[in-house]
Amino acid sequence: METRPRRVFITVAEVSGDKHAAQLIYSLKKVDPEIVVEGLGGPEMEAAGAVIHRNTVTKAAMGWRGALRAFEMMDALKWVRNRFDHERPDLQIGVDSPSLNFHFARVAHERGIPVLQYVAPQLWAWAPWRMKKLRRWVDQVACVLPFAARYFRAHGDNATFVGHPLFDQLPLDRENLRSGERFPRVAPVVGILPGSRKSEATANFPHMLEVARQIAAEFPDTTFLVPTTAGTHSVVEEWMRRSPGLKTEVGRDRFDEMVPRCDLCVTVSGTATLHVAAYGVPMIVVYRASALQWNLAGRWLLKARTFALVNVLANDGQVRGGTHLVPEFVPWYGSNEPVARKAISMLKEPGKLEEQRRKLGELVATLDKPGASDNAARVALSMMSSSGSDVRTDA
Repeated sequence: METRPRRVFITVAEVSGDKHAAQLIYSLKKVDPEIVVEGLGGPEMEAAGAVIHRNTVTKAAMGWRGALRAFEMMDALKWVRNRFDHERPDLQIGVDSPSLNFHFARVAHERGIPVLQYVAPQLWAWAPWRMKKLRRWVDQVACVLPFAARYFRAHGDNATFVGHPLFDQLPLDRENLRSGERFPRVAPVVGILPGSRKSEATANFPHMLEVARQIAAEFPDTTFLVPTTAGTHSVVEEWMRRSPGLKTEVGRDRFDEMVPRCDLCVTVSGTATLHVAAYGVPMIVVYRASALQWNLAGRWLLKARTFALVNVLANDGQVRGGTHLVPEFVPWYGSNEPVARKAISMLKEPGKLEEQRRKLGELVATLDKPGASDNAARVALSMMSSSGSDVRTDA
């Protein structure tokens, strides 16, 4: 008699997903050191012990939605079908990025392989018609937001709130990372956060730089901190070369070092807003979009009118109406001046910064519990046990 090691296949498409998947892999291996993990991902997954067959992270633009990458996705799907037919995993896990992972969930489902979606797609905010696909191809959803689990269960899905993996990754001593005096006793420090994808930085960063220039015109001694990723660093460096004169510091993979030093952040919408909130740093949320695309399609296809994650959380999942804990300009098109005016207004009234900082602290306190990765690992292992994949077989 011998025990066949359990096999897990994980697919991710971006930097944040790579980090979440890596933490999940560590948790899986903590419980089952013999488990075999492979998939499509990036360097974080590989460092955690996964065999990465294709890097889908460091060169990703907008996940897999771009038309120019359609052929690449088709080739990857063909490869995965063949892999599943000859090296069948016991579980397929898609991390975030539903535009990518729904395809692989279908491939697994067609072969009777259980599917776990870790980090639920935001169907409450956009594309609610995809719910049928989720129910058909995904067996279990591990939700990182409490209201998301309630939403999916109400629509007939097997959904569990596991906690947010961000709080498994943050430094334990983040309360002490901010040192020295804070604005207004000293010159302001403003973070410019252009996102984790190259396409996000390309669309947003030039306009964020214009906002920075207007802030600097009002507060000449302002220091601007720009944390980048592997996908965004080259874009930021190129635009910084074109825009001399600002007092800036650019740092690749230095988010957790730079953000705690900031008095205010201008950040693209996404998980970064919760990441900034975890450090108690006030923010303005933006996301550049085409006015034509928004008015022709976006306003009709997107259910949400509130987009910033911290605002959605503050309203317990409500994406229409409610109050905004932080200012958001989503979609952001036309003039950059309204964003700059808002930033300057907040810096001129430090009491507003303190009030937002206090409210962010209250919001984060409701989520600030490590263990999401361990909880998700327990869900995954339970799914493999119930499918019979841990049964001993004759040698």
